[in-house]
Amino acid sequence: MSDVDEPTVEKSAEQSAPEDPLLQSLRDKFGEAVLATHSFRGDRTAVLDRGSLVDACSFLRDDPVNAFDMLVDVTAVDYLGRKPRFEVVYHLLSIQKNHRLRLKVPLEEDDAKVASVVPVWSGANWLEREAWDLYGIQFDGHPDLKRIYLYEEFEGHPLRKDYPKEKRQPLIGPGAPVGANADSGESRS
Repeated sequence: MSDVDEPTVEKSAEQSAPEDPLLQSLRDKFGEAVLATHSFRGDRTAVLDRGSLVDACSFLRDDPVNAFDMLVDVTAVDYLGRKPRFEVVYHLLSIQKNHRLRLKVPLEEDDAKVASVVPVWSGANWLEREAWDLYGIQFDGHPDLKRIYLYEEFEGHPLRKDYPKEKRQPLIGPGAPVGANADSGESRS
């Protein structure tokens, strides 16, 4: 036996508390596809494997206990330097039950793709377009994935942390130089 006492690990009240019933229902249904969960003061979060996203969202919408009938927001977070680099974040609300849930889907930088949830909540259409436009997240199966804020000729995704803030963008519109003749002063009519 050593002379050094082993440190004791005390479980906090949160660690020893039973899991939130909504998060538990997600774990029961999707098992290992639920990568992590936490709940703190009613702020529920589940981290999902991207392969189960659409099925999990359908379950959360259709299950009478969960009844998440509204997708409030879809956004992305860029953790430059971390692996996986991106997280796509979905905020769900049940108007009937008055409860909320946050879903996070981690994505690697070189494969920033996830299935579209437009078939589950049609309101995801513009929210996913925004995440595509500003972060470059590809939503597979989206019915019309194109830029929503920036013009089509815009190069890059400006909310990525490695986007060069001094980057010059192609000029468009009346009076803008045309293509390769930008330096010649030729303009659009």
